This record gives sequence, structure tokens and C-alpha cells, in this order.
Amino acid sequence: MAEQKRFVIRAMEESDYPGIYRLWMTIHGFGIRSIDDSEEGVRRFLARNPGTSVVAVGEDGTVIGAILCGHDGRRGCLYHVCVREDYRRQGVGKAMVVFCMNALRAEKINKVSLIAFTRNDVGNAFWNCIGWTRREDLNYYDFTLNEANITAFNR
Repeated sequence: MAEQKRFVIRAMEESDYPGIYRLWMTIHGFGIRSIDDSEEGVRRFLARNPGTSVVAVGEDGTVIGAILCGHDGRRGCLYHVCVREDYRRQGVGKAMVVFCMNALRAEKINKVSLIAFTRNDVGNAFWNCIGWTRREDLNYYDFTLNEANITAFNR
């Protein structure tokens, strides 16, 4: 049995961006938007949603997990939930989700949603395992306001 790795869960800070970006680049199939996921885009998101996003940091100070978490006053949403592969199945993801749920609860948010790509088997298994409900009663629509905000997917 593999040894349990140590990590710390804490609120995301602007200064975490370089480590978060490095983590994103290691996640197979991860989509990064050129504007929204830039350092400035994440800074705007954190300013709009202070204290709700989270990072997991390994013993060496490296970011090993992250969730962008925010709300519109009614419903919370989780974005870019990821854990470094060698830290998976050690409670990192669940601990980060609990952090976000507590932060949203403190903001009086009663419902939370997220989007997982249908081909993201690891992510979909995780959400199912921790009790989230897959919705089959709605369609999800997008409308792009800025064509320059392209998504690049990691291989």
C-alpha cells in the first residue's frame, strides 16, 4: 500500500497562479481558456469571489490541487477541479470540495453546480463517488462573446 502523502488545504491567493498554471499543464485533457484562465482572468475571478477558491499544497510547497469556486448570489459553481496524478485517491479532491462547500455555505449559497466533460472518466467517477448527482433533465448551452478567448486542451 502506498504511503499517505501530506498536504495542506487553504484559500487560493493571487500569488498561487504560477503553481496552479503549472498544475493545469500536467492534467491530460485539461482545457485552458486564453483569457479567462490567464493570470489576469484568475485575478478578476478571485477578486469577485474572495475566499471561496482553494488550493492543496504538498509538503514541498508545490500546488498539487486547485478549484476555482465562486457564486452569483444564488448558485455556486466549481471550475477547473484538479489534483496532481500522484496525489489522487488520497483525499485531496474531497478535502478541497469540502472547503469550497463550507465557503459557499458561509455566503448563504444553497446549491452548487459544475461541469465535467463526458469523456472525463476520472472526474465523473470522482463526482459520483462523493455523492454528486448527474443531471439528465437539462441541456447546457454556451454563447461566446469573445472569440479571442480560445480553449487549448492538454494532450
